[in-house]
Amino acid sequence: MILNTELEYKGNLFPSKIVFYKKHVNVLYFKSENGAVLQLTIERDSVLRFRYSTTGMFDKDFSYAITMYASKGYNHLEISEDNEKYIITTSKLICHISKLDMRKTIFDAKDNSLICEDELGFHWEESYEIGGDIVKMSLKSQQGENYYGLGDKPVENNLKGKRFQNWVTDSYAYGRGTDPIYKAIPFYTAIHHDKSYGVFFDNTFRSYFDFCNERRNITSFWAQGGEMNYYFIYGPEMTEVVSNYTDLTGRPQHIPPMWALGFHQCKWSYYPESNVKEITSKFRELKIPCDAIYLDIDYMEGFRCFTWSEEYFPDPKRMVKELADDGFKTIVIIDPGIKIDNEYSVFKEGLEKDYFCKRADGPYMKGKVWPGECYFPDFTNPEVREWWSELFKELIEDIGVAGVWNDMNEPAVMDVPGKSFPDDVRHDYDGNQCSHRKAHNVYGMQMARATYHGLKKFSYPKRPFVITRAAYSGTQRYTSTWTGDNVATWDHLSIANQQAQRMCMSGFSFAGSDIGGFAEQPNGELFARWIQLGVFHPFCRVHSSGDHGDQEPWVFGKTVTDIVRKFIEIRYQLLPYLYTTFWRYADEGIPILKSLVLFDQEDSNTHYRNDEFIFGEKILVCPIIEANSKGRRMYIPRGKWYNFWDNSIIIGGEELWVDADIDSMPIFVKEGAIIPKYPIQQYVGEKVIEQLELDVYYKEGKESSEVYEDAGDGYDYKKGRYSLRNFNQVGKANSLTIQQFKSGKFITAYNSFKINIHGLPFKIDKLEVDNEAIDISKINGVVTFEVTKEFRELYITGK
Repeated sequence: MILNTELEYKGNLFPSKIVFYKKHVNVLYFKSENGAVLQLTIERDSVLRFRYSTTGMFDKDFSYAITMYASKGYNHLEISEDNEKYIITTSKLICHISKLDMRKTIFDAKDNSLICEDELGFHWEESYEIGGDIVKMSLKSQQGENYYGLGDKPVENNLKGKRFQNWVTDSYAYGRGTDPIYKAIPFYTAIHHDKSYGVFFDNTFRSYFDFCNERRNITSFWAQGGEMNYYFIYGPEMTEVVSNYTDLTGRPQHIPPMWALGFHQCKWSYYPESNVKEITSKFRELKIPCDAIYLDIDYMEGFRCFTWSEEYFPDPKRMVKELADDGFKTIVIIDPGIKIDNEYSVFKEGLEKDYFCKRADGPYMKGKVWPGECYFPDFTNPEVREWWSELFKELIEDIGVAGVWNDMNEPAVMDVPGKSFPDDVRHDYDGNQCSHRKAHNVYGMQMARATYHGLKKFSYPKRPFVITRAAYSGTQRYTSTWTGDNVATWDHLSIANQQAQRMCMSGFSFAGSDIGGFAEQPNGELFARWIQLGVFHPFCRVHSSGDHGDQEPWVFGKTVTDIVRKFIEIRYQLLPYLYTTFWRYADEGIPILKSLVLFDQEDSNTHYRNDEFIFGEKILVCPIIEANSKGRRMYIPRGKWYNFWDNSIIIGGEELWVDADIDSMPIFVKEGAIIPKYPIQQYVGEKVIEQLELDVYYKEGKESSEVYEDAGDGYDYKKGRYSLRNFNQVGKANSLTIQQFKSGKFITAYNSFKINIHGLPFKIDKLEVDNEAIDISKINGVVTFEVTKEFRELYITGK
């Protein structure tokens, strides 16, 4: 066949000269001679949205990531131009847009310092193979610029010099550098010259990020379809960048129930019922605190979701109640694959209502997972999500299950290339019909969303608890998460530490790893060291495949059991401290764990640190990640820090050796901190808290601390029934003052504080509480006394 035309492969295309500009309130439009359009939206003084069209038209503006509650508005907006550029000025930023080619340069409005500038800027490539455009953006990397974030990537904290792909993928036994894995969070934070900004590329197609890997000093990101649509978020503090990102994509819709912050035990699988009871009884016998027990896929009848095996669990309602009476919440797994079985009610109803995903030419998407051949609900259809949420009534309301664990929701499909759906599968996408190329990265997120709403409905008036493996930006609104099928190796202990830090830096703080490793079997030393790290992660769960042996705290011998108990008890003592950090995370988007660069970005020594992190606001933690270690070298951030174990004081700003044999790990407390502690409980709610302990760490100077408390469950805290105590500490050479300011209507069960003052540098002459003298005692150099919880000012003077 003779053709007189052929496809013209044009390569990269670029916007040409701007020929048209208009403004509509906070949205600016710039159109080029060759039809490209830039839509610039001033979301806030520090947040700009850049959205590009290559055709002059924009699709319907829809995003699963952006929350309807995102803050909008600005204090100042001024637009001017000269012969070369348009100048957009807010109170925080100045953005220049070149009239020649639409390239952008962004400055700090306060000091005119350069923050970010386009290299090639926006460009695109027409793709005849996949249809539409491959959209691209390239930026210049400034001198000393470093990059962080992107979710659960199993690499070092600093991403400079690396390239990544965002495509949610089931990655059993992944290793260091495996990419992609379970989550797609296309958000990163950059820092240079002590100032930080973030980029959120809200595009759900397969996307890529290159941080000076292909070309030195050039950062780029691109996607195989969709729009070039990204948000520029300015700090200049890194914590502000992450907080503003979570303002855009949402924060948890509520504080988790306090029991969810306890220790969780899981295995593939605990069954039958006698085995579950054996495990839970052993926890109580050995007095190892635990709040949750998990049931993996074997609790079901033939792996059919929302069913129970009559052989293994003949009376689940009775069992769940008996476990609850012993302080255990029951968590069950629910996967997306629905077994093709005409005798199975969930399948029949989904089929009758046409709720399953279909291929492009009509037949249902069929794939093999645990039950065998399955169909898969289209969770991007709001009607399907509502149906799915209703399916939880029996599990939650009738049987009493306390939480649900969504697994395999990448979606994972066995024995096929790509381990997931083919690209031609169709999705509703909330009325914006599309192929799986666009919906893949949000499929697991929308399943978790539907699950969350089901639990919220049927758990009421209790708070729901959901955990998901797959996620896209914004999933933190609904669920907790873990880092997937890791391996019982020392390197994976290190990876887990970095992944948890990165997830927090990526706006998703309620995260942890499979403690001890999912695949293969740890030895006792590795398990103990992993527990030591895991109790300082927001989500704390042991989980293993079971194929390689048992992985409960007591299987490695008495020495390890005692170490595990000791550290889990520390977590339970710190529950009011951790709960307070969760309140800050839900309220302000402040990460629960802070990599050292997030904690002190002005100290360049922190920019490449991987192991050390700040737990909450005041506690420095550094895991031991090598076998046979009696300690390690670690970087101590600037300032003074108290050794958690012996109260010795270390001056930060340098790397030091810290002793830490198998029964210890490096833990330090920031000077000036006030750390609240509960008595050790075997589970949350076992004891009425009769006294709150406050560990006060003396500082010469000022420091503030907070303690947030409420009922630990339910929603009354949203009606003002919470207790927020602000403590201001002022230390001088021969005096210490602590002032308390309380807000909220919640009345705590306890009436007094036990106060332990560490590091007081002078002998006490007088101690007054609200102008009344009280007696003190001294234990191992720590000053200890009791005061009423309503005190307003505590004043200590020295001789």
